[in-house]
Amino acid sequence: MADGAVSEAARVLVAADKFKGSLTAVQVAERVTAGLRRVVPDLEVETLPVADGGDGTVAAAVAAGFTRHEVRVTGPVGEPVTAALALREGTAVVEMAEASGLQLLPRDGLAPLTATTYGSGELLRAALDAGARTIVFGVGGSATTDGGAGMLAALGARFLDADGEPVGPGGGGLKQLATADLSGLDPRFAEVELVLASDVDNPLTGPKGAPAVYGPQKGASPEDVADLDAALAHYASVLAASGVRDAAELAESPGAGAAGGIGYGALVGLGASFRPGIDVMLDVLGFAPALARATLVITGEGSLDEQTLHGKAPAGVAAAAREAGVETVAVCGRLALPPEALGRAGIRRAYALAELEPDPARSMAEAGPLLERAAENLARDFLR
Repeated sequence: MADGAVSEAARVLVAADKFKGSLTAVQVAERVTAGLRRVVPDLEVETLPVADGGDGTVAAAVAAGFTRHEVRVTGPVGEPVTAALALREGTAVVEMAEASGLQLLPRDGLAPLTATTYGSGELLRAALDAGARTIVFGVGGSATTDGGAGMLAALGARFLDADGEPVGPGGGGLKQLATADLSGLDPRFAEVELVLASDVDNPLTGPKGAPAVYGPQKGASPEDVADLDAALAHYASVLAASGVRDAAELAESPGAGAAGGIGYGALVGLGASFRPGIDVMLDVLGFAPALARATLVITGEGSLDEQTLHGKAPAGVAAAAREAGVETVAVCGRLALPPEALGRAGIRRAYALAELEPDPARSMAEAGPLLERAAENLARDFLR
């Protein structure tokens, strides 16, 4: 045994996120399990795919026993799309990327100024219609920067220009906003608990706001970023002038800038509470009882890097495991953290596919078999 040991009655918990672009979280768990059992055939392995509120959140909930429900909603550029939510015993997991995500658009079809969150509002309404009393609203991976105005419009809000006409879609349309009326919002939101689950804590606007930090990945040019920042600031000021409670203060609050500002829309219009996405999802997925059964935790994601340390799934898993006194190791496609940073995060060691296949394209294309090999190496070091 090279690095460390667990007891002879080892029970491994695989709680990893997706490897974006190559493997879902469910596939990661399957491949890791296969690799471990090649070395320790009778090993007890429990799998709990995890997510931090971004794309893959509904899939993780379904893997944990939630029921998948599909709904036709409005996509980010107005076309109909099929989106899914997950439901179990009155709790719904809603992933905004299912309705308004960047992955729904081709690379040459991004629409930074006009993409809308309207479909995310329709998805939230479907959760209410299905009887949800608690809604975990995972936000991330959005194609949009509209401050959640589209979402709120789908739920009954009205955003009008100086002529009394509805403003155009997307953040760009908010430049023409003259009046806002949230009185028509679905009253059922007053009866449910809505939890905004995000791995980012950015404010709505400014140098750390939604347009500046995330606009470019949605196709926004520097000029677009400036326009969107001004439009969202104007949106918040109109909401404040229209008598919306705490509209100005909430624009500065953590999570307001999540997913192109949809966080702000949920906070200001729907009474949402903000929590780090991975913390929420670990609760919802039943991580604590699974952890109590484990002697070793394996977590991971596609790239273990500086971002991982700021609210991503592996950091949340490792922190919870460390608090429970259970050792954590990680698997990843690419490792960009030194051992001391891993240690501070509670991760004993990381096994990267790049160590087995340095070519990034081949590593992604062959991620499944490579991950099994990495898991074999992990098992030799920690389970024999």
